[in-house]
Formats: sequence, C-alpha cells, structure tokens
Amino acid sequence: MKIGVLGAGNVGGTIGTGWAKKGHSVMFGVRDASDAILQSVLQAAGSNARAGSVPEAAAFGEVVVLATPWLAAQEALRSAGNLSGKILLDCVNPLKPDLSGLAVGFSTSAGEQVAGWAVGARVVKIFNTTGFDNMAEPRYPEGAASMLYCGDDAGAKTVAGKLAADLGFDPVDAGPLVNARLLEPHALLWIQLAYKLGLGRNFAFRLVRR
Repeated sequence: MKIGVLGAGNVGGTIGTGWAKKGHSVMFGVRDASDAILQSVLQAAGSNARAGSVPEAAAFGEVVVLATPWLAAQEALRSAGNLSGKILLDCVNPLKPDLSGLAVGFSTSAGEQVAGWAVGARVVKIFNTTGFDNMAEPRYPEGAASMLYCGDDAGAKTVAGKLAADLGFDPVDAGPLVNARLLEPHALLWIQLAYKLGLGRNFAFRLVRR
C-alpha cells in the first residue's frame, strides 16, 4: 500500500518506518527534506521509504497519515491539498503545551475538527492512545497492546485496523468518529501516567476478553 505520512517525528517516523519494513511504500511529507532527524528515519526505514513535501506525500498516499503536533495540524492539511476520497488516519492529540489537559474535548474532538478541515476525506482516529515506543514494539508478555480506533467509514476502518495489525497491535474498533471525544482523553490518561505519575513509557493498555 502507498502511505503518505505528514510528519516524521516520534509518531510519524515510528509508524512510517514500521510500515516500510512490512513492505508498504511510504513517503514522509516534511518541510525540510535535509533535516538530520528525517535522514535518520529514512535510514532506519530502508528502501521502501522516501521523503517529499507535504503536498507530494498527500498526493502519493492511498492512505494519508496526519502525524503532526496539534498546533500544526490545520496548516498541514491545508498544505496537503484536496484529500477528498482518501483515507486519512488522524493520530493527533489536542494537547495543551504543558500536557496538563486537552485544548479541545468532550463536546467535540480533534478528530472531528480534522474531518471538518479535510472535507471529503475518510477520517479514522487511530495511533493516538499510546506512546511511540509502543508503536515501535506493541508486544508485551501478556499479549499485544490494543489500538483503539474510530471513524464513520467502514472501509477506511478496515484498512486502519489492518495497518495497526501490521505494526503488531491488537486492533479494536471503537465505533463512530464522534468517539474520538473518548479516545483523546484516553490518550491523556496514558500521558499522565507516563510523564506525571512516574510509570514511564514502557506500559500499554490492553483489552482483555473472557
């Protein structure tokens, strides 16, 4: 599958590298293709990955991944151009700069705002509920970490779930896109436990079934 990843930071770089290693064709959309961090990502990702501008990556991808900071998300989507009909995976959490809470939430969500900015895109909220270390290695002795996702397009969610499974997650459909109002606070809980309450980043949530 051809995947355009908007952003090559901790999240975008990690999941893009994982997909490239699984045989997907990945293009990272960035402002500066000569950036040293990006070059390290490309080296780790191997021959299935390359870099281009944000509009180039968006045009390249059958699936487009929004993996920017919240404050850069709207501009990234504006730069991406027309995404109508494309699967858009929204990995963004609308965090306050000090990680103390969400800038948007409960009566709406970043996922819903992303859908409003990217008119016609088939938006799935995913890869926002855990840290990038778990995106690199989601398997624990108890089993794979769960990856919750939500959206209104069944076909787009099927693709999103398969891409999560490709990275080693246990994908869990969490319903319609409005449930991003639940997944984003869920992400904040993981962040609070990791950074404020001393658990560190080497833990994950897993849905257990009887």
